[in-house]
Amino acid sequence: MKKLRSDIEQFNSLRGDTRKMGTLRFVMACANPRMVPVVLIRLAEFFDARRLGVFAKLCSMLNVAIFGIEVSPRVKIEGGLFLPHTVGTVIGAASIGNNCTIMQGATLGAVESDLSFTVAKRPIIGNQVLIGSGAKILGGITVGDHARIGANAVVLCDVPAYSVAVGVPAKIIIKSPTGDTNAD
Repeated sequence: MKKLRSDIEQFNSLRGDTRKMGTLRFVMACANPRMVPVVLIRLAEFFDARRLGVFAKLCSMLNVAIFGIEVSPRVKIEGGLFLPHTVGTVIGAASIGNNCTIMQGATLGAVESDLSFTVAKRPIIGNQVLIGSGAKILGGITVGDHARIGANAVVLCDVPAYSVAVGVPAKIIIKSPTGDTNAD
């Protein structure tokens, strides 16, 4: 419930809504079409943690059928997840940090078939990361905090904090926390 509340707070802040969230606003936000996939992800996590795999799988399958998003319940996703559009998105990362935004058509997962969900073969996504439409982040790599992944980028190597990854294969542009950039 704490992570879902954080997801909704992130959603509201991105919309510029800073009002205090009461029970009615919480329930209304959960019913928003942009939040329902996240609610289903959180339900799948809840059931998976309680070893109720059938219910976790049901929530995951509903997400696939209704929203076109595939998310493994084994992915450790911190609060503040925002999925503005979900169609074609596959989330099979090892972990995703706080306040991340993942656009439609993004794929986070292993380079090769990994049905056993080997964490070492899957990406680790830091906090405050933005992943653009159609981006592919593959393999046991790390995307640092505050990084930005450009649309349709294919990321096969680590992305340092505060950098931007663009292109196929992705090239890294280092960006300092103050906004200065230089090509790597």
